[in-house]
Amino acid sequence: MHPTHRTSPGRKRRRRSHLALEATLQTMCPLTGQPKQHHRVCKESGYVRPGLVIRVPKLGIGTED
Repeated sequence: MHPTHRTSPGRKRRRRSHLALEATLQTMCPLTGQPKQHHRVCKESGYVRPGLVIRVPKLGIGTED
């Protein structure tokens, strides 16, 4: 490739500046107060949203120990 077609390091870094990863959202489970990922089930209580609780005894989700 010829130097005239070469992408400079600054131009390359400015283009890549939008590719950074964003932090995941953390919310609090209203039943246990433990942090959980947004729109995910709480591992302690099985809470997802009001009216929806998931129980998976094999994985220990939503069960009392």
